[in-house]
Amino acid sequence: MALKVERIRRGRTRNSLSALLTGAVLVLVAACGGSGGGDDDGGKGGGSGSAGGAGGGAQKTSRAVVDITPKDGADAVGTQGELKVTAAKGKLVSVEVADEKGAEVEGEISKDGAVWEPAGHLRTQTRYKVHAVAKDADGLEAVKDASFTTVVPENSFIGYFTPEDGSTVGVGMPVSLNFNQPIANQDAVEKAIEVTAEPDVEIDGHWFGNQRLDFRPEEYWEPGTEVTLSLRLDGVEGADGVYGQQHKDVSFEIGRRQVSTVDAKSKKMKVERDGRVVKTIPVTTGAPSTPTWNGKMVITEQFDVTRMDGDTVGFGGEYDIKDVPHAQRLSTSGTFIHGNYWAGQATFGSANTSHGCIGLYDARGGGDRSTPGSWFFRNSLIGDVVEVKNAKDEIIAPDNGLNGWNMSWEEWTAPQ
Repeated sequence: MALKVERIRRGRTRNSLSALLTGAVLVLVAACGGSGGGDDDGGKGGGSGSAGGAGGGAQKTSRAVVDITPKDGADAVGTQGELKVTAAKGKLVSVEVADEKGAEVEGEISKDGAVWEPAGHLRTQTRYKVHAVAKDADGLEAVKDASFTTVVPENSFIGYFTPEDGSTVGVGMPVSLNFNQPIANQDAVEKAIEVTAEPDVEIDGHWFGNQRLDFRPEEYWEPGTEVTLSLRLDGVEGADGVYGQQHKDVSFEIGRRQVSTVDAKSKKMKVERDGRVVKTIPVTTGAPSTPTWNGKMVITEQFDVTRMDGDTVGFGGEYDIKDVPHAQRLSTSGTFIHGNYWAGQATFGSANTSHGCIGLYDARGGGDRSTPGSWFFRNSLIGDVVEVKNAKDEIIAPDNGLNGWNMSWEEWTAPQ
């Protein structure tokens, strides 16, 4: 009897093991199948659920569609007007654009979330990466990434600027740029140049032709002002197929205020510094047949000694002086204020005899520090103002040297 019972138990054990293995296989198949549609509950809580559990919620996909122009991997992309990110069936929530050094491109998403565009131009010969995120009405995100490389220009332009970085200059010194190529897209170029001052003051630019752009405030700079020129020309298309190259900052400081007034009638010059007349100097200006310009003129160059040849300024062989001392340029056309050793000392303050320059008594070679010519040279800065009045000529043209101060603020800022 005991033997019979034992056999019955063995049989039940085999049947239980078989049932257990069968159940395990069913569970495995159900798990691998990934769908609960065949359950007894008729598919309730199923749908397109994610892997890992019966009855789990479906993994949803955002309906938002992000598009990036230019396409991923594009080459020779233009630097202006070609980069754009858009979203359909959703709204952009973030767009990040940066070059390989991590420098970010500023831009703005439109109020409706449909478009992102850069705030300015891109740089040439640069690879950029774009990462854009949009959300649909349910808050689900769609992400897109792309990269592209901008154009390598065949032709380029640069701007030669003055004053020099780190210099200290007089209150009349404008920021002046001369471009080595004619600029057709002047608005785009001017937008890529910023001149700022500390303390703050309104500064505006004015074009003289298509290759020169000057910046100045309404009145002379205040002494002690720190001025910064920011050039962001790299990538700006100045003319068809001609791109800027520069990306740099230049700073300079405004020194004390010195404005010297030359009266061609009295033949005297008053040197005023910080509101006080510090010296009155007898001078000689242009003769009646070759008068000096009237107007405000800015010192742009200084030479201890220089050669002055009449052939270079339209006076033929009337003069050629190889050692003019203490010469300071006031105009492009050849007006200087300089030392004069060849006229008798009695000439200064009594007669106008020059070819248009302003002469101060000096010694040959410029070695005598006691002369008016030497004193004025040693006490002047690039950017100081020399104003001539009562001469027999017209007011100097604003583009003849750095002499835009002869234009009113209304003229300077008028649309061009």
